[in-house]
Amino acid sequence: MKKKIFHFDGQSQVLSGTIDHEEVEKFSSMAESWWDPKGSFAPLHKINPIRIAFLRDQLIHKFKLDPSHPQPLKDLKILDIGCGGGLLCEPLTRLGAYVTGIDASPKNISIATQHAENNKLSIRYYATSVEEFVKNNEKFDVIVAMEIVEHVANLDLFLSTTVKLMENKGCLALSTLNRTVKSFLYAIIGAEYILQWLPKGTHDWQKFLTPAELIRILEKNKLSITTIKGMSYNPFQTMWSLSSDIKVNYFLFAEA
Repeated sequence: MKKKIFHFDGQSQVLSGTIDHEEVEKFSSMAESWWDPKGSFAPLHKINPIRIAFLRDQLIHKFKLDPSHPQPLKDLKILDIGCGGGLLCEPLTRLGAYVTGIDASPKNISIATQHAENNKLSIRYYATSVEEFVKNNEKFDVIVAMEIVEHVANLDLFLSTTVKLMENKGCLALSTLNRTVKSFLYAIIGAEYILQWLPKGTHDWQKFLTPAELIRILEKNKLSITTIKGMSYNPFQTMWSLSSDIKVNYFLFAEA
């Protein structure tokens, strides 16, 4: 029987293995539309500019980089976990980073690899899990885990393994959905059922994570949280922006 993780009263049930095969199959079934800005991943295309802006600003500050440089992230080694079709990997590569993307879905990796080749971008992609990839004993300056922690089967194992992939004085940037009444109304009822931005069943509200839950696990793994930012949507401009409201989506930046 397939194992899952659920949250009750802020507590997570610890299970073995990070891959939730139902989640992998769900996203694999939509893989052909990764690069279609009007397809199943349209919301990710909409928020991608602020994801990149958040990462760029945090990394420039963390590593004391030159913001005026055309490739300010030059030579940083970045690992994107749960990279999907490569929506983050490609812009990070254009900003100068050496990027590696891993994803549990071979179909996602196939789409990402082909798209990078078509755009003449050098990005390493692997269809694997963090617990398998860590066996390569490779280290990265930056670990990116955007919109992935709410889809894994064992959060404690996922994050503890992720930290092992980090260089000394490295950092982790992630984004996810808060488990609040507002997120249920906006991310489930609104996005999936009313506005139909996402296929129904894309998210499981019980697997959304409060900042406190994430911080507790990250601090247990010797990381310090330096930044938490929310995301807000302007329906009149149909644009997302960074905000102080973390009740639905939020970014978290942590350092070793």
